[in-house]
Amino acid sequence: MILVDKSLKRREQTGNPIKVGMIGAGEMAKGMINQIMHYTPGMTVLAIFNRNPKRAEKVLQELGLSDFEISNKIGEAEKIINEGRILLTSNIDLFLSLNRVEIVVETTGAVAFGAETILKAFEKGKHVLSFNAELDSTLGPILYQKSKEAGVKYSLGDGDQPGVTMNLYRYVKGMGFEPLVCGNIKGMLDHYRTPATQKGFADSWGMQPEMATNFADGTKVAFEQSCIANATGMKVAKRGMLGYEFTGHVDDMTHLFDLEELRKLGGIVDFVIGSKPSPGVFIYATAKDPYSIKYLKYGKLGEGPLYSFYVPFHLLFFDIASSIARLIDFDDPVIVPLKGSVVDVIAVAKTDLYPGDKLDGIGGFKAYGLCENHDIVSKENLLPMGLSDGCKVKKFIHKDQPILYTDIELPENRLIDQLWNEQQEL
Repeated sequence: MILVDKSLKRREQTGNPIKVGMIGAGEMAKGMINQIMHYTPGMTVLAIFNRNPKRAEKVLQELGLSDFEISNKIGEAEKIINEGRILLTSNIDLFLSLNRVEIVVETTGAVAFGAETILKAFEKGKHVLSFNAELDSTLGPILYQKSKEAGVKYSLGDGDQPGVTMNLYRYVKGMGFEPLVCGNIKGMLDHYRTPATQKGFADSWGMQPEMATNFADGTKVAFEQSCIANATGMKVAKRGMLGYEFTGHVDDMTHLFDLEELRKLGGIVDFVIGSKPSPGVFIYATAKDPYSIKYLKYGKLGEGPLYSFYVPFHLLFFDIASSIARLIDFDDPVIVPLKGSVVDVIAVAKTDLYPGDKLDGIGGFKAYGLCENHDIVSKENLLPMGLSDGCKVKKFIHKDQPILYTDIELPENRLIDQLWNEQQEL
């Protein structure tokens, strides 16, 4: 951010703002729009796509932004933007065809829609910043490959745990240390939460019950840690991660990890329940240089061999503007996959499932997600959680049993299945 603020001020002074199009008008998108339009010099939101543009209209009104217009006609839409008003549209093809929009921000959390839309954006020459860990965990490697083929930029954004962790990972690695654990601090986890149990919490924060369920049943942390694994090459120590419960500070938890086992795996992604500082992220790293070891001790980081580094918060949409500027002005993506998948999120039965049942996807009643190393996912033919929505169950599946491809029928002709198959070749 130290470089980014100067860059954005220069853009403001020269009248050349970064021009953003927002996909979605949910709670996170609302925060991003607020941040860009009220607090970010050198950046502006030109257009918002939402299936219900009235929802986007309500968001802008609540944010005190009154200069907007709804349109689904391309000539009219371009005129609205050229006159300095924000365009609201329910036509995704029109939205992606807008000449002046440089970068689109995908905030929906939907895998199928997100994949289709991002590929269309690449075809139209648009850069993409994603706030969709569910999609990036499932299909990020192939999407990143296709962005490079199209000559555009793609990245997950900062503010959520994957981006915050990756910033810390780069910082720690840049000092010459060896990161071996990338950790996420969770307040609770219950695999059996459903949209019914989470409705009250969801309503209180203006979110969908499925989103709140995704957070509570452990699927979200699995997606987030999978994204980090795919960006670093780290693995998981076991299916579902170790997931220790520890009520103290993460500084005091290093003894739970074996240095040689961590090195054998090339480092791991993991999470802890109940620790402090919540809701932050942490990295455990080791040092080889005796001089470094001496001064880590002087800096009160302990005796080693694992040293604890942490960020005590993640700031969601507050960091989105810096993510955009880093990508556009510095070609510095916050987090992208290295190549193919390293860790995937598999679908596990949340309840007994019977022939004829239909899986209801992320944050639903039927399944939760767990991290597993990609080589095992391929070997055991495990169904990715991000591809589970709409799959029809063919066989009885016990509660807590991983769901196999042979247990289900896929919906026909889905782009996401084609992309998954193509990704396996990376």
